[in-house]
Amino acid sequence: MIRKIILAPERIRQIEGSFGFIPHRFLTDGFLAALSQHELLLYLFLILAADRYGLSFYSCNSICSLLGLNVDQYLKTRDGLIEKDLIAFDGTIFQVLSLPAPLNACRRQKPRSTRPKSPVSIAQIFQQSLRGLTHDR
Repeated sequence: MIRKIILAPERIRQIEGSFGFIPHRFLTDGFLAALSQHELLLYLFLILAADRYGLSFYSCNSICSLLGLNVDQYLKTRDGLIEKDLIAFDGTIFQVLSLPAPLNACRRQKPRSTRPKSPVSIAQIFQQSLRGLTHDR
């Protein structure tokens, strides 16, 4: 068992004013792994912006400006969180929802690999690269 030692006792976090939290299940049940970077960014923002009921009222323009997203990225990201049943949105108000049932293995996004499924020779790689160059011209 790891013995924990508080590293900076003068800086222990305390709840002051409003408080946002992320349940540990978010990590252990596969939700973190299932989100894109933009989805994770928006989800974290909505948690921080939410009141005790998970509600927040930030506009598309404000969210895009604060998070550095364009409107298309925002819409895709928002819709992804809705599809994953993590947030609700009525056109004006966001609600961060309690976590749904754990994601099963087939719904989790697996890391995308650029490696081919079967061995490829160096010659094949060069041929594919050269084909790409001739098609681009």
